[in-house]
Amino acid sequence: MRRSKLVMYLDILKVLEHGEPMRPTQIMYKVNVCYKFLEQYLSFLIEQNLVERKVADGKRAKYAVTQKGRDLLRTYGELKKALPIIEENRNTQMLFGALV
Repeated sequence: MRRSKLVMYLDILKVLEHGEPMRPTQIMYKVNVCYKFLEQYLSFLIEQNLVERKVADGKRAKYAVTQKGRDLLRTYGELKKALPIIEENRNTQMLFGALV
């Protein structure tokens, strides 16, 4: 099943939230997305100030979640708890979508 852009953005933020800044290839493998799309997703997240690009001593770029990105993840988690029906509907669609 194909993931939406929103789910991909959230997956990237979650991966970056749990540790040190990461290189693109590390993110790519943890999120399970090809490099071409990862570049697009990271660009969008940087534009929204949810992720920052860090380069130290001329080394390769690494990416880290910003405070705004952490706040977004926390808010999303609260919304998900408050509206559990969203997840239920998604699972129902997954079960019955193939039958339609």
